[in-house]
Amino acid sequence: MRYAIIGLLLSALAAGTALAVYPSQTITFAGGEAGPVAFSGRHHGQPCSRCHNPQAFPRMQQGAEAITMAAIDEGRLCGSCHNGRQAFASKDNCQRCHQSQ
Repeated sequence: MRYAIIGLLLSALAAGTALAVYPSQTITFAGGEAGPVAFSGRHHGQPCSRCHNPQAFPRMQQGAEAITMAAIDEGRLCGSCHNGRQAFASKDNCQRCHQSQ
């Protein structure tokens, strides 16, 4: 019985941490001249490893990677998905990520 409870608790913890951001959560990044960037769990509810991998964001810490629009427009970082095929293209869609200050 004790092992069953421990197993259930571990499963609940694993399920709770499996998403990049909870659907009800939004993380805000400072952004640059265009204003802060809202990273919504409602739109980014995917496994962490989808973005946190050696090719995109190797470290799981806010601010650990320098995010630039040049890198995104080259198809790196957020641009690996925001390329117009998998998700809306970053180019000419500033207001979709950058919130007015």
